[in-house]
Amino acid sequence: MRILVINGPNLQLLGRREPAVYGPVTLADLEVLVRRTAADLGVEVEFRQSNHEGDLVDWIGQAPGTFAGILINPAAFTHTSVALRDALTGAGLPAVEVHLSNVHAREEFRRHSWTAPACAGVICGFGADSYELGLRALVSRLKGV
Repeated sequence: MRILVINGPNLQLLGRREPAVYGPVTLADLEVLVRRTAADLGVEVEFRQSNHEGDLVDWIGQAPGTFAGILINPAAFTHTSVALRDALTGAGLPAVEVHLSNVHAREEFRRHSWTAPACAGVICGFGADSYELGLRALVSRLKGV
């Protein structure tokens, strides 16, 4: 079973961008954590990041037939992108949205997610653990556990 892990804009800056909000973890650290968790679960992951909305839309659209599900941190696009929501809905794959910070405890504009309704669930506020928890939840759903 293969899982596509998508990371949105500015996540390449993790570790130095607002560490009080996002913690010290880097995108490379997250990839190590996700790959280790995937190995424990007996699944494969493909880890991607882009600052360009169209890249994310394209990757989601190409996922059916190659991936069983999507773990996505849409980052800022969470709060702005109907295109990502439509792509997730159109792909028809189970998806879990994750965020390092608790978006509900932050600025008002971050409290609305356009992408969440197209996902099986959302995990936020647990730092790097959000990715591990999200992957575990997604795999559990895919395996029907």
